[in-house]
Amino acid sequence: MDEIGKPSSSVNCYRQPATQSVSVIHQGPSPQEAAVIQMQQFDVVGGSTDNLQQPDYTRHEPGLFSGLVEGRVMDQLIEHGGVQGVAATLETHIQNGILDGSSEDINCRKEFFGSNSYPASPPTMGFFHCLQKEFMDFTNIILLVCAALYLVLGIKQKGAGEGWYDGVPADGIFIKGSLKVDESRMAAGRDRVEINHENPFLSSGSKIIDGCATMLVTAVGMKTSWGRMMSTIVRDPNEETPLHDRSRKLTLILGMIGLAMALLVLVRLLVGYFTGKTRDEFGNVEFIGSRTKVDDLIRSLVDIIATAVIILVVAIRGGFSLAINLTLAHSTKRMMADQAVVRNLSACEVLASAKTICTDMKRIIASKQIMRVLRFFVGVDSMEGRSYTSIAANVLELFFQGIRHTSAHVHNFFPVTRIDEAILSWAVHSWNMEMENIRQFSILNVKPSCSESWGIGISLRNQADNRIHLHWKGDADSILPLCSHYYDSSGNMIALSNHVERERFLQIIEQMASSRLRCVAFAHRQLSEDEYENEAANHGIPDTNLILLGLLGVEDHCHPGIREAFQVCRRAGIHVKLVTSENVSRARAMVLECGILSPGEEVSERLVVEAQAFFNYTEEEQRQRVGDIMVMAMSSDEHKRQMVQLLKANGHVVAVTGDCANDAPTLQEANVGIAMGEQSTEVAKECSDILILDDNFANVVKVVRCVRCIRNNIQKFNQFQLTANMAFLVMYTVTILSSGNAPLTIAQVLWANLIINTLGALALATDKPTEAVMKQPVYHAGIVMTNIMWRNMIAQALYQIAVILTLQFIGESIFGVREEVVATLIFNTFVFCQVFNLVNARNPEEKNVFVGILQNRWFIVITWIIVILQVILVEFLNRFFHTERLNWKQWAACIGVAAFSWPFDCLVKCIPVPISLLY
Repeated sequence: MDEIGKPSSSVNCYRQPATQSVSVIHQGPSPQEAAVIQMQQFDVVGGSTDNLQQPDYTRHEPGLFSGLVEGRVMDQLIEHGGVQGVAATLETHIQNGILDGSSEDINCRKEFFGSNSYPASPPTMGFFHCLQKEFMDFTNIILLVCAALYLVLGIKQKGAGEGWYDGVPADGIFIKGSLKVDESRMAAGRDRVEINHENPFLSSGSKIIDGCATMLVTAVGMKTSWGRMMSTIVRDPNEETPLHDRSRKLTLILGMIGLAMALLVLVRLLVGYFTGKTRDEFGNVEFIGSRTKVDDLIRSLVDIIATAVIILVVAIRGGFSLAINLTLAHSTKRMMADQAVVRNLSACEVLASAKTICTDMKRIIASKQIMRVLRFFVGVDSMEGRSYTSIAANVLELFFQGIRHTSAHVHNFFPVTRIDEAILSWAVHSWNMEMENIRQFSILNVKPSCSESWGIGISLRNQADNRIHLHWKGDADSILPLCSHYYDSSGNMIALSNHVERERFLQIIEQMASSRLRCVAFAHRQLSEDEYENEAANHGIPDTNLILLGLLGVEDHCHPGIREAFQVCRRAGIHVKLVTSENVSRARAMVLECGILSPGEEVSERLVVEAQAFFNYTEEEQRQRVGDIMVMAMSSDEHKRQMVQLLKANGHVVAVTGDCANDAPTLQEANVGIAMGEQSTEVAKECSDILILDDNFANVVKVVRCVRCIRNNIQKFNQFQLTANMAFLVMYTVTILSSGNAPLTIAQVLWANLIINTLGALALATDKPTEAVMKQPVYHAGIVMTNIMWRNMIAQALYQIAVILTLQFIGESIFGVREEVVATLIFNTFVFCQVFNLVNARNPEEKNVFVGILQNRWFIVITWIIVILQVILVEFLNRFFHTERLNWKQWAACIGVAAFSWPFDCLVKCIPVPISLLY
């Protein structure tokens, strides 16, 4: 309940009595009527504080109504006279609020009911406070003491060389004990695997979850499975990215130009000094031969050398690395909000130039939406509209047995998938499957899979008759070739011995795939103990001569926003290629739905191919056709890697998504590897350059937008810095060669250099990504400047040179001022030219340079900081910066001339330039 009125520091729980009262109430008023009458009794008046009476609400308990809302009991509300009755008791009017709005009454209410506030949350503890708190925890103290004792005992037993660590990771074979391990570093979803004599293999890098066991070590170090996998990950820490390489070359060119200008200036100043043409501030000749004092000679030579060195300081682009680092740091922090972590900063530059992105079906299909079973076949008979009584009992029980025991919800050997959830829910709710008799079977062996073409196998022993049951579940394309027979709905077992029978099943699978349904097959086989031992010894879980139990069509959904993401890629000139193990029909249906292929686009062999058919072409044919392919179906991990190699050979910058250990070679082969999903294996992460914590391909597009913004920000800074550097070098050199005097002092040059290299980098590094960056053409990696930027840079540099030289040579006559004031005007105008050109650099292609400027707070703040500091330097730090105070007309002239660079920039952008020539 809100309090109305203004509080006062005094507290007075008494008030004047009412001037009117109602002494007679008609017989039988309702509680609501009584409440209204009671409310009418109060007529608060001012005047004397004599004969004050205590408010009626203080006669009740303060918490009378505190539980009214929480309890939500209407009878209790009616008992109090409804809303009107409660208001009357609280002496509050429904429309006007508190009846007595005096400060005394408000303070009385605060004292009686309490203040309408909550205790403030305790401040967040800092890192060292948290660390101290954890150290004081009793459990942690015990663990630390135990760890220390364990360390001492280890060193005592094994010596200081080996006793300080516990175990060398290794590959091995289980001998005895009981053990559960987490193998998710190697295979996604295998986070709780039981190790026993049926599954005895232990991989280096696995984590022990529970148990104790003895292991026979079979390999150590780089010979282990983890070591061999990591040995394929080769990264050169000194590898130079294209952007750094070209920038280094450009910096070298500018440095050579600066060196030549510096030498020219040095010769000019030395000749002028030793020929007696230079004078000091009093008009005296500085060099007078042998009469020149040694101290004066040294001081003059130092000044001459410093003037020449200043040219080198400006020519060598010291701020470029800072600009790159600032842009990367700012943007990678922003990418974390999109669930992206950049592991290799140079990948940002390369991904900005990516022409092709190879992805798989996992990035298209939504991983968090509910799936549904829409089709069900037993044999070639559709079960749509039929009940469970229409299927032979033995077939239905075997089918249910397969669903129960291959579900991740029943056994934790398999990764939990949405397909499991959909099938299990469908079987229980639509076909009355029961879960009671699971304990009747003991598990002998399992074979989970993390690949896109998934298949799950499990062998069970029936406790009743010791018979062995094998169950396989997986993609129908993978399971059907393993089957020699199938059951029909009547329970008859029919051989799949001829082509006609198999073709009927392939047609069913094709129909489901064309309807965007994932076709899941269940197969079964029963063996005796001896048969199982003979076959399992050679093949693990036997996967031949299976009997097909049924086919399910499970509906898949595309990720939200996936169609828009592919449309953005099209506009950005990025080709998305789907490389999947799915069959052609299902792959074609999914890409039509998600927008990789537009509905009007002809679906031909040029765009959609089977992997095996494509790699049967000659190498030359493969290189010619690989660029046109949009979908490669029925592909393996090796096919995916070979496709990346072909694309790179054709000059494409290729990015690849993946998450499994099987994807590691392809991620390593690509120009940019992107590990996606929360279940990405450690191997995939180690091989990747960028980690995205979500499976949605739309997040890849967000990352591309962000890295293109990084590239643009760096290019904008290049344009800004080169413009200022070129203008300064020409202006400085020409002035010295013509007059023998430097137009700017060393302090002024250093301040201008700070603006150009540091504050300018910070301002331009903070621009946010916009939709416009995804409409730009794909540039080659390492492009420092586009032709558009060269045009802008040359035009602005020429404008600044013309302005400064005009002030240098005829400034005194234009303004009618002394030489010292002209020097200040030159300094002031040059700085403000950089301020206004900073705004121009934000939009190299847009004529309206103010588009989106208010969205970047940092840019505005930094720009105003430069302006304010410049005013302080000119007006208040005169002695240090050798400036003269300027009047308002002179300030207006400096700012006006510099501001003219905006309309001048608009005119320059009307000049067309070829896009093909870039550096």
